[in-house]
Amino acid sequence: MIRNPILPGFNPDPSICRVGADYYIATSTFEWYPGVQIHHSRDLVNWTLVRRPLERRSQLDMRGNPDSCGIWAPCLSYADGQFWLVYTDVKRYDGNFKDAPNYIVTAPTIEAEWSEPVYVNSSGFDPSLFHDDDGRKWFVNMQWNHRTESYGGSPKSPAFDGILLQEWDPATKALKGPIKNIFAGSPLGLVEGPHLFKRNGWYYLTTAEGGTGYDHAVTMARSRNIDGPYEMHPNMHLITSKDHPGAVLQRAGHGQYVETPEGEAYHTHLCGRPLPPKRRCTLGRETALQKCVWRDDDWLYLENGTTVPDVDVPGLSGAVPVEKPMRSEYSFDGGTLPADFQWLRTPEPSRIFNLTDRPGHLRLIARESIGSWFEQSLVARRQEHHSFRAETVVEFSPDTYQQVAGLTHYYNRHKFHAVAVTLHETLGRCVTILSCNGDYPNGRLSFPAESGVAIAVEGRVQLAMEIRENDLQFFWQTEGKGAWQPIGPVLDAGVISDEGGRGEHGSFTGAFAGVFAFDTSGRAKAADFDWFNYDEL
Repeated sequence: MIRNPILPGFNPDPSICRVGADYYIATSTFEWYPGVQIHHSRDLVNWTLVRRPLERRSQLDMRGNPDSCGIWAPCLSYADGQFWLVYTDVKRYDGNFKDAPNYIVTAPTIEAEWSEPVYVNSSGFDPSLFHDDDGRKWFVNMQWNHRTESYGGSPKSPAFDGILLQEWDPATKALKGPIKNIFAGSPLGLVEGPHLFKRNGWYYLTTAEGGTGYDHAVTMARSRNIDGPYEMHPNMHLITSKDHPGAVLQRAGHGQYVETPEGEAYHTHLCGRPLPPKRRCTLGRETALQKCVWRDDDWLYLENGTTVPDVDVPGLSGAVPVEKPMRSEYSFDGGTLPADFQWLRTPEPSRIFNLTDRPGHLRLIARESIGSWFEQSLVARRQEHHSFRAETVVEFSPDTYQQVAGLTHYYNRHKFHAVAVTLHETLGRCVTILSCNGDYPNGRLSFPAESGVAIAVEGRVQLAMEIRENDLQFFWQTEGKGAWQPIGPVLDAGVISDEGGRGEHGSFTGAFAGVFAFDTSGRAKAADFDWFNYDEL
């Protein structure tokens, strides 16, 4: 049995690819570095993170990218003895423009070093590459129309100006031939996320529609010719929860079709699991997988006979879920960052952290403020459970209040909570809280613990946070002295979500738990972290 979501936490826009008995899913990473997460499975039940291929400055430099920009909707495919990855690096979000250059990289294996990127076009985001059975390759992406009243978090359908198709020539590494707008979308609107596949002489096109909030859907169409005209699915939407507010998996849309070697049909999609009472998805957009069937009319349907996705789905014969531990303990002894962790935007991580200056420790080199779009010293892992506890220990000796290091529950520059060690003019070294409770666009801080709590001048400080659905409580203790002490009031953890602050469509990534340091004096003060623990509650 497949238990959804198969990739919990921030893992949106799943593109699935099968090579023999191996399945791979690529998901969007937005402003988090390295770019694109690729998970692997052989049974569709158990998935392992195996690669983040965009790892060099020449492939990806997101310094200056606004929140929720960066890598949107990668498409992973396999043809001609190699893997192909298509992706967008979105450079602007607010206002009428998107500025969305699209690229292609390739590799002989998933684990190999991926090629230098080849620029394709910038007409819109969510690109996809289809390898036809006659050897020709076709590039599709949505077209963005800036001449509308579609601004940032308030998307309007006219801006999503259909799906463009053009032939891609691998010999010249360039597009060629006419550009055709092959699909305007359904009345639901906001058409994006195109994927093509072929079966029984039909070209099938699946798209994402309705925006990536609660009206999201997978829309399906088909044609005998790749450039159309495309007729709509009898149900219009293959997968959607938009008319079923009680469904566990909400915001269902944006995915891709895959077949097993035996011809069984599945379709990925992103989803969200909202918490009451405000229906905020604190785990962001997650990846799910649905069992499908082909009927005599040559149309694909969910096996459950509806358009509403299931939590439990029939899997492959003999597939057994591997129980995941409730506790994840991370040391920094190996000289490499644990695979679960990422950082923000910069292709030059050595400027913000290393594991060599002090072996056995993650050293953060404090740079710009928390929430910076350029060089922010923040290393974190995804929140994967509605309730969890994170702990760490830090050695940090600030000599000004401009130097701060600690533990954070982070979404973006205007949605985060942090407990940290700093210096206060009268308290001396202290533990305090910095919070930005969804204040868009100003990003104003609040200080729920006021000036903080005085601590010893020297010594390691342990910091912790417990998130229980919508509630967050911070804790601290001087290592080896006394018990955990709560600090500050219970905070709103639910604001660290897609819907928090600016609201639906204002941002669409996910919550992280991690460590950070900043030094706005510009002196690059170092903070050393010995370990990090994450426990499901």
